[in-house]
Amino acid sequence: MNNRRVPRTLAAASAALLTLGAAACSDSQADADPQRVDVVAAFYPLQFLTQQIGGDTVTVSNLVKPGAEPHDIELSPSQVGDVAGAELIVYLKGFQPQVDDAVQQNSADRAFDVATVEPLLDATGDNHDHDHGHEGEAGHEGEAGHEGEGEAGHEGEAGTTDPHLWLDPTRLATVGDQLADRLAQADPEHADGYTARAKDLRTKLEQLDAEFTAGLKTCQRREIVVSHTAFGYLTTRYQLEQIGITGLSPEHEPSPQRLAEVIEEAKEHQATTIFFETLVSPKVAETIAAQVGAETAVLDPLEGLSADNGGDYFSVMRTNLANLQKALGCS
Repeated sequence: MNNRRVPRTLAAASAALLTLGAAACSDSQADADPQRVDVVAAFYPLQFLTQQIGGDTVTVSNLVKPGAEPHDIELSPSQVGDVAGAELIVYLKGFQPQVDDAVQQNSADRAFDVATVEPLLDATGDNHDHDHGHEGEAGHEGEAGHEGEGEAGHEGEAGTTDPHLWLDPTRLATVGDQLADRLAQADPEHADGYTARAKDLRTKLEQLDAEFTAGLKTCQRREIVVSHTAFGYLTTRYQLEQIGITGLSPEHEPSPQRLAEVIEEAKEHQATTIFFETLVSPKVAETIAAQVGAETAVLDPLEGLSADNGGDYFSVMRTNLANLQKALGCS
């Protein structure tokens, strides 16, 4: 359990970072529990999944601090060392470029890419969405969908696929099944435990899925206005439509033209709520809400936890459901 492979050497341009990272890795290894599998998770949903399936036979660290935006994480030397020294890295290729680089240079043979488990959805607006790729956002303008190619952003073509697969509980359950197999490879002695916990998690996720299906079955409206189009998996699963103020990246600012279009669409669909996110400023949503006589509320893409969405995956998802039911007039 405490045997670790020697990481491959970085290119000369990254030698200084690797040296610092290796030192941090040594410190991390010295503190590691040799009776547990040392796992690094790239961001919160993958940390949650690993903890649920690993139980007390794993030690899981999250590369993203609570309240931080995970897309553009900049790894410190110590975090590079954590990636290099981990027995398993759970990540989603294309979602966090620096994590991709650290995995490729240090630990590709010990990495589990969740994007390979199921095809990622196209993020160009073909999955019941009303975002039309405005502002020339990367990956939207003039590109065909790449559903099934299994990489969020396709290494530099950010936005081509939607990484937020955890918003569909059934997809997350499938990833959990595969993660249990991967943990069993790293730790055969506890394989039965991983399998049993993955089965238990699947049962809970299927119950959550049933709650969403029943709770959103009969609603006055089926269109949601969101700050950015992170909800393709949720809207596809539960037959809703998302109207995105911006595209897949929350960092882009909408043009005045796009704001006017969203206001008109919100009025057309008689939207009572404009959704924003815990890790994104609500100002644009508030501006649109004021124009259409609506209120604002949180719809959380669950990329991370913060003081505003404390709890865990299940509690945040159930809060999302309650907010959707209120906004859509569900009975």
